[in-house]
Amino acid sequence: MKQIATVERLTQDGRAEIVVARQSACAHDCHECAGCGGTVAPIRAVVDNPICAQAGQKVVVESSSRQMFGVILLVYMLPVALFFFAYFAVASFGTAVSVTVSILAFFCGIVPAVLYDRRIRRSGGMRFTIVQAF
Repeated sequence: MKQIATVERLTQDGRAEIVVARQSACAHDCHECAGCGGTVAPIRAVVDNPICAQAGQKVVVESSSRQMFGVILLVYMLPVALFFFAYFAVASFGTAVSVTVSILAFFCGIVPAVLYDRRIRRSGGMRFTIVQAF
């Protein structure tokens, strides 16, 4: 996954602190829809800086696509897959039972995502690398 960021400052260990605009589904074109009206807080992260980008530069930051796809599967696909599997597995017991069991299965599918998030935070988070400067 690639994103454009701004280098805010350099750290003493040769890494860089960056600022990235938070992405959202609505793109915050509030003048178009007058929807949520929310403000967008920037995301700050410390990233590897092998190209020696300097403070103030716009850069392209990349993370491991393999790791990102694993997170996506765990967070989004596992709960949905468990929901449908549970629904059809107990469909013969009636609609009320199927719905109840599938909702419970959905929430059970969220537990591995929460545990993985805690493990990643303890280990220092996902690794991002500056791959190009503008």
